[in-house]
Amino acid sequence: MYNEHDVSCPYCGETFTSFIDISQGSHNTVEDCYVCCRPIEFVIEINGGEVTNINTYTDDESVF
Repeated sequence: MYNEHDVSCPYCGETFTSFIDISQGSHNTVEDCYVCCRPIEFVIEINGGEVTNINTYTDDESVF
């Protein structure tokens, strides 16, 4: 199951809609920005089947 969430790219600052897979529970993933195409690292927290927090990072700020 996917939920739509607006996120801001940590590189170019543009906001775009990302589709978050809530069936995975809390997880980390990498997705390219739809505007500048650079890889964004997502740290997604899910609680009770709902997204509670999304943090985005650049490669330089990597948390993986």
